[in-house]
Amino acid sequence: MFDKLRSLLSTDEAGQRATTPQTLQRALAFLLVETGYADGVFDADERARARSLLAGRFGLDDAVAEALIDEGVAMHQEAVDWYGSSRALKDGFDYDERIEVIEMLWEVAYVDGVLDHLEANLMRRVAGLLYVDDVDSGAARKRVLAKLGRE
Repeated sequence: MFDKLRSLLSTDEAGQRATTPQTLQRALAFLLVETGYADGVFDADERARARSLLAGRFGLDDAVAEALIDEGVAMHQEAVDWYGSSRALKDGFDYDERIEVIEMLWEVAYVDGVLDHLEANLMRRVAGLLYVDDVDSGAARKRVLAKLGRE
């Protein structure tokens, strides 16, 4: 568990936070899984959506994306906190990319057709940790609802 957290918070030789593609992939996989588990159950639809979003974002094949989702599940079970993952994404992505992350998380939250109050709470907290303002998070939510035909 500590190695996974340490890898999310690692620094390069100049003392700057290292945000390798692998670090960003693991961090996003973990937050997608956490969003799925927010209502207590990470079901097959949430898992499939998380895998698809992760593969699409990073150009991964399904097997690699599935392995990252498995790693995210393991991190969830080990009770790894959100700070390391959100910090890696905040440092590694620009503002527009962080909005894309929020949109991806909204997709996982809504894939079952219902937004649980715990999912809504998680979304507010993660948006804050990623320094995405409420207006942009709300706009991302509306885009997801439109995409899913639930306006």
